[in-house]
Amino acid sequence: MKPAKKEGTENFEKGLDRLEEVVRQLETGEKGLEDSLKLFEDGVRLSGELSRRLEQVKHRVEVLIKEGGRLKAEPLQGENDGE
Repeated sequence: MKPAKKEGTENFEKGLDRLEEVVRQLETGEKGLEDSLKLFEDGVRLSGELSRRLEQVKHRVEVLIKEGGRLKAEPLQGENDGE
């Protein structure tokens, strides 16, 4: 049985699939100027949404560490946090 995916994960994956499709369409060079511009705008919007979503998830990620026999949750610190 496949584990159920949370709605946010599916939405992210669908958005990523859509962004990849936009890039593929742009790379073919078969679209006219107006269609390409619209695709580009969609891609920029999708990229921004996906980046925001990743940032939200990053802040929610916690690392469990064992401390004195008890598990303690601490926020994950990324390489770019300046800490």
